[in-house]
Amino acid sequence: MVVKTELCNFSGYRIYPGHGRRFIRGDSKPFWFVDSRSHNDFFLKRNPRKLSWTQLYRRLHKKGTLEEIQKRRARKTTKVQRPIEGADLAFIKAKRNQKPEVRQAAREAALREVKEFKRKKQQERKEKAKVVPTKGKTKGAASKQAPAPKQKAQKGGKR
Repeated sequence: MVVKTELCNFSGYRIYPGHGRRFIRGDSKPFWFVDSRSHNDFFLKRNPRKLSWTQLYRRLHKKGTLEEIQKRRARKTTKVQRPIEGADLAFIKAKRNQKPEVRQAAREAALREVKEFKRKKQQERKEKAKVVPTKGKTKGAASKQAPAPKQKAQKGGKR
């Protein structure tokens, strides 16, 4: 049979059925107290972390913990390198072990190549713009319209 127990909100002790007091605050939050001592200390606004008989104090000051429980040693994390799609592990390692000068030179060469490609594209565009002749008068006359006549200024306000 399982007995439903509550925890004292002040001391941290278990409260068995038929024992303790319950106080419900104005915001409908219930507080359970194991005895009048906990109840009165709560209303005197005493800090349970500073009273040596409370569970909070004991937990905070590491009292009553078993010696058998030792600190668990954190495992040292090991870096694992995995290949990325499009680059196998050997390629990545070779790239990492390159000297900075070599890496810098490769970067500059790639930049130069991209700039050259852009320059060629721009020149091609300019040449295409020069090659296409414009007819001038026939198109210009058809597209130009007479300017709209100016409207007279309104007298008075908006209404």
